[in-house]
Amino acid sequence: MHWGPAKCFAQDDLYTTRWGSIENRDIERFFFGQLDNSAPAAVAHFADFEFNSDSGDAFNTLLPYMSVQKLRTPKGLGWLRSVLGNTSKSRTLVEMQRIQNIFCNIWGEAVWQIADASKSPTKFIISDHPVVAYNRECFPASKWCSGYNDPDIRMVATHTYFPLSPDKILILTNLAWVRDPFQNAHKLRPNPTYFRPAALFNMMDIQHYRYLSEEEIVEINYVTKRSAFRYIASPVKEWLFPEKRLRSTHWRKLGDGYCVGWASW
Repeated sequence: MHWGPAKCFAQDDLYTTRWGSIENRDIERFFFGQLDNSAPAAVAHFADFEFNSDSGDAFNTLLPYMSVQKLRTPKGLGWLRSVLGNTSKSRTLVEMQRIQNIFCNIWGEAVWQIADASKSPTKFIISDHPVVAYNRECFPASKWCSGYNDPDIRMVATHTYFPLSPDKILILTNLAWVRDPFQNAHKLRPNPTYFRPAALFNMMDIQHYRYLSEEEIVEINYVTKRSAFRYIASPVKEWLFPEKRLRSTHWRKLGDGYCVGWASW
């Protein structure tokens, strides 16, 4: 079905908590509101990244925003509820606020690359689960991706990516995979604990000025589509069907193998 913005990317009362007969919508207003107001400037900073005095604040805004974006979607909330033992919706929303920064340390220790689609006629599509996890050994029908699940970002071969704009995408690769892309893809990276003191992050290590090929962008869009919960969107209808344009949709071959390609060093 082809719907416009008024019909999709929305769900009634997704963040409404209920305690008995009392309904409360403060989560969307006060919790998400602050993030949604500050995040656009941080996303724009990294979409046009040059290291300057604003970079530190942008980094400290972008990571929590991405973490919450991964949790707040219907798919993310479904995953969290299953982890908590299929608890109530209200309890799930309370826990989401408590663990809102759960992914930040893992991503802060990853290798960061801001890749560029400006030289390609095809741009990045978006989905209703915009922070995407891709592991070449966790294909969509596998147990790691069934239901509400994504590949665990702590697996060495799991790459996280987040479109910053139609032309720019942030790709996060675990350092252990960069150092050895021939190891067991399901193994957890060193220091996999979510909540612990953060390591130092060197802004000068961010890789950018890498221009992706048309094939690479279509591959990324295919992963985005297969990882979506219900909705995908783009300004060009053709971009919504990346599977029709790929030479192969074999999950393990996306990214052109272990060592070269958009999901590697």
